[in-house]
Amino acid sequence: MASTDQRAAPVERRVAALEQAFVERNLVRTEDVDAVVHNAEENWVPENGAKVVARAWTDADFKRRLLENGKAAVTELGLAMPPHHKHLVVLENTPTLQNVICCTLCSCTAFTIIGLPPGWYKDFEYRSRLVRQSRTVLREMGLDLPYEIDIKVWDTTTDTRYMVLPVQPEETIGWPEDKLREIVTKDSMIGVSRLEALYR
Repeated sequence: MASTDQRAAPVERRVAALEQAFVERNLVRTEDVDAVVHNAEENWVPENGAKVVARAWTDADFKRRLLENGKAAVTELGLAMPPHHKHLVVLENTPTLQNVICCTLCSCTAFTIIGLPPGWYKDFEYRSRLVRQSRTVLREMGLDLPYEIDIKVWDTTTDTRYMVLPVQPEETIGWPEDKLREIVTKDSMIGVSRLEALYR
């Protein structure tokens, strides 16, 4: 008798089944899958973006170049983006401006710089509500901004990726870059959190 259990298998089992099906049909090689997994776990990490932010906080000339042409500037730090990511637009937060990024169509990010998108970033509720109810969504995520701070939402496209440059916390002025990197989070580079003490 056939099972009537309609529950979906855990995502790990579904991914493994898809991989096996693709490999068996010679649609993808195991080593290619392994290379993607390695990149996702070891190379496409938010520490890359933290490196960019820390350099921008400590080097005004680099910050200027970063805001002018993000994709070119990150290469100075040995970072790269896929060819189809034609533009990296870096959005500078200020004490009166909060930039937030989303992808209303799917889950695009500048993943080689700020890391792969978190689960909530892919959620339909986040993607659909952020553009209409940004202040409310941020409050629900723990960032309760006063009305004096304007919020701008940026919708990622296939060829244009965004990254938020957070405001440097005042107490960290003068810190070395390696110490600054430690306080930069993926959420702050997406724009759903701020690093200043007032918002922690």
